[in-house]
Amino acid sequence: MTATDTVRRTSDPADILATVRSLTPAITARSEEIEHARRLPPDLVGQLREAGCFRMLVPRRAGGAEAELPDHYAMLRELARADGSVGWTVMIGSSAPVILGLLPTETFAAIYADSPDIVLAGAFKPTGVATPVDHGFHVTGRWAFASGCQHTDWFIGHCMVDDGRSPPLRMMVLPPEDVEIVDTWTVSGLCGTGSHDFTVDGVFVPDERTFSIFEDGGLDGPVGRIPELVFSSLAIANVAVGIAEGALAEVATLASAKVPMFADATLAANPLFRYSLGDVDAHLRAIRSLLDADAVTAWSTALAGAEFTPRLRAQLRATATWSTAAAARVVDAAYTAGGGSSLYASSPLQRRLRDVHAITQHFAVKPDTLTLAGAVLAGQDVDLSFL
Repeated sequence: MTATDTVRRTSDPADILATVRSLTPAITARSEEIEHARRLPPDLVGQLREAGCFRMLVPRRAGGAEAELPDHYAMLRELARADGSVGWTVMIGSSAPVILGLLPTETFAAIYADSPDIVLAGAFKPTGVATPVDHGFHVTGRWAFASGCQHTDWFIGHCMVDDGRSPPLRMMVLPPEDVEIVDTWTVSGLCGTGSHDFTVDGVFVPDERTFSIFEDGGLDGPVGRIPELVFSSLAIANVAVGIAEGALAEVATLASAKVPMFADATLAANPLFRYSLGDVDAHLRAIRSLLDADAVTAWSTALAGAEFTPRLRAQLRATATWSTAAAARVVDAAYTAGGGSSLYASSPLQRRLRDVHAITQHFAVKPDTLTLAGAVLAGQDVDLSFL
């Protein structure tokens, strides 16, 4: 049975969310398969494409859903609740219209001419070199952490440009046929994301398929007005929260059946477990409330065409960083409450633990972000390039 036999194609955001929710039980059932394969199965990728996951933020003129930002984040959270690797991989792949929106308008239109379901993979760390030539660049480099690279439509690779420009950075947009994937993704968490390295060697990239992350692009509309690090860090936090929601649901289910050693009743009857569950549930609801409120704030600011002031950006980035760390603490508590059962490879709790802590390692939500945000809030003169 093909993806198109089982998933109804739609570009309505509410319908996309409903379709995603209908897919989540089957996704959860395939979590071990996804982890062992170290990638999303091709048929599942097909279902996610058909469901509309990768067209959520694509403009309507290109056949997309042009969803509001909170709806996009809700979709990511639903998928991460089902499986962390799926949530993460769709988060990366579905960022295509935001990232590629920094290209010239004509290039963006050409990329989306045949389909709104474009998937993106790549890296922001500038580990490539781009040498200017007539009408473009010759590019050589190797990049790590290209989540979803085995099913992507386009790669991005950040490069140092050796022509004296400042900043000396430019992003290259590369088709899969110009790229070689290097199998490196044997890791502790988010194992199913297929985040391998990729390389290019002397590939020509035309000017119109390059952009600077420090300049405005051609994508109009509110999504194009949101600073990329604000957009991506809030997305990352929502994936972490989805993983935490899944962990809490799983330990609650476990508690109804598990009888701890030397106990005469299930774990659910244990007063300390009940206290812990009530405590972490309240924490998780508080995290979710702040994250949702700030997603609305970011979207309202973009809709109004208002400035993302340094103070607002600092607060939004701080929310994302704090929420990710707090979600990890919720997963830690769920894992601990599961006792010895959590240790087994068959336990979803140990996978949740590894997945959420892999997320906390990401540059966009590293603890130093709070230091930078605090400096802005304290009125200090700081470099805002990565806020």
